[in-house]
Amino acid sequence: MKVAAIKGFSDILPGEIESWQFAEDKAREVFALYNFSEIRIPILEKTELFSRSLGETTDIVEKEMYTFVDRDAMGIMLPPGPEPDAIRGSSLTLRPEATAGVVRAYIEAELYKIEPVRKLFCIGPMFRRERPQKGRLRQFYQIDAEVLGRGDPFADAELLLLLRDLFEMVGLDGLTLELNSLGCVACRPRYREDLLSFLGEREKKLCGNCQRRMGRNPMRVLDCKEEVCSQLTGEAPSILGFLCKTCEDHFGTVKQLLGETGLAFKLNPRMVRGLDYYCRTAFEWTSSRLGSQNAVAAGGRYDGLVEELGGPPTPGVGFAMGMERLVLLLAMKESKKAARPAVYLVWVGATARAWAFSATHRLRRAGFSVEIEGEAKSLKSQMRRADKLRARSALIVGDDELKSRRAILRDMDSKEQFEIELERVAEELSARMPINKVEGLKG
Repeated sequence: MKVAAIKGFSDILPGEIESWQFAEDKAREVFALYNFSEIRIPILEKTELFSRSLGETTDIVEKEMYTFVDRDAMGIMLPPGPEPDAIRGSSLTLRPEATAGVVRAYIEAELYKIEPVRKLFCIGPMFRRERPQKGRLRQFYQIDAEVLGRGDPFADAELLLLLRDLFEMVGLDGLTLELNSLGCVACRPRYREDLLSFLGEREKKLCGNCQRRMGRNPMRVLDCKEEVCSQLTGEAPSILGFLCKTCEDHFGTVKQLLGETGLAFKLNPRMVRGLDYYCRTAFEWTSSRLGSQNAVAAGGRYDGLVEELGGPPTPGVGFAMGMERLVLLLAMKESKKAARPAVYLVWVGATARAWAFSATHRLRRAGFSVEIEGEAKSLKSQMRRADKLRARSALIVGDDELKSRRAILRDMDSKEQFEIELERVAEELSARMPINKVEGLKG
């Protein structure tokens, strides 16, 4: 019986993975320039980590998390079947986002005692049970970055510049930076009261989700994608008119720094974050080429999250970037082809086969990507295979070539052929075709 992949869980195949590797490599280059360190966090965490960090009323916690009871969490091996309530194990969740896990690791390892300011990034899969659609899957991948221990607006601006540099390095343009401030615990209550008064007059016309959210987190009503709700809240008061002096100064400095470094942005007072831990600076990088799901990267400041999860008072700011959407944009701009072998070693005859196997190993150790046939096949068949793999060159060796100690090197692009000495194959390859070293996506 044929077994298919689970809906919303996709394979990344050869021919596709090269774009992923390209983006990940460039991300690591940029993170190194900004002095970030990589961290790898578990895919599974205790459910309470996300319910406490994301908020009980968020869509993620209420509807989208993959959560289950670990039958062995209490150290008791249970037989198959329902667990008795008295010995039920811990509730575990496949991570729906990375920030909470990174903060948990920061607290648990007491990284703040060694160096309170940490710049951390991670790359990996996240899991949310939502309707699969273009650029949005149930297992999806993110590049995540967090700056912990800095509450200054320079950290906010630095993250936005990092993202601009990353987009430039992968060759993407036409992205728009949208910016907002969500205020803080000092100024948000006054705005909440005014917003509730505005929404109360329209409550009965709002969708069911928005009516439910009003009493818990009314700002999230502004983020509703239902057309009716968008129209009803079009004239809603802006939080930018309610910022306290500290938040206003912070946001003003962020905008000033972006202006000084030539990073264009547009204010979007309606933009809120779907997670409860955000405050002050919030941002999204969007693309008009992605349709309604147009956010490529998003994030903001979360100064109370570390303390909420049991750590010392520590400010933080970060972002998450969806790999699927980034790769979609790369595919629209330029097709990344699979890496090409530098050399296809063609051998004809039993004696040549023995030499070719050892030569292949030597060339690989010298840094060349080499492919070779394992079974005896005709010269024509092997050359067709070299052409199909888009090999840059073919090194042809038969029994006659071994006797003369000279092989034929064929440039598969120009079709030119040269004779080279067998003892100097690696040197000749480097001299004649220096680009043939292992080179990832340059081909």
